[in-house]
Amino acid sequence: MAQGKPGGVSEAEAFETDFWKDANLRKAWDDIVPGAPRKTLPYTLTKEAIELYCKSVGEDHPIYFDETYAKTTRYGGLIAPPSIHILLMFSCTPADDWMRSPGTVNAGQSWSYNIPARPGDVIRLEARALDKFIKRERLFVVHDNVFFNQRNEVICSGRGWTIRPV
Repeated sequence: MAQGKPGGVSEAEAFETDFWKDANLRKAWDDIVPGAPRKTLPYTLTKEAIELYCKSVGEDHPIYFDETYAKTTRYGGLIAPPSIHILLMFSCTPADDWMRSPGTVNAGQSWSYNIPARPGDVIRLEARALDKFIKRERLFVVHDNVFFNQRNEVICSGRGWTIRPV
């Protein structure tokens, strides 16, 4: 582990920055099967990952960093920001997942937030493509995603639309 960062995790170790890495492993258009579950991985959310995510998006509310303050809130402790699902989407999917393809464009999304994720939660993703279609020579995929914690409580769920690279 790298030294000098909280928990011994360097930014380079925490987030992959080479989006083309493993691109040859990713599923092609014909491999996306609507209704079939996507392969996912469990992910343990750490305080350090929350802090690094918040830093990267400019989030500075103390409920995400300050344990003393967070204990005084209705949550009774540290939580992750609702938008943490962005980090979770990549943390819970393997390198060959079609959502990780460089050039994929977010064409829209709708999310519902149920309970906050917390440091130490073991996050599980259930995800699938719902539909795929071609419109104006663009490849669209409609997909749904549900994130659960270790108690099988739904953290958040969403539906998205992406345009795939040709």
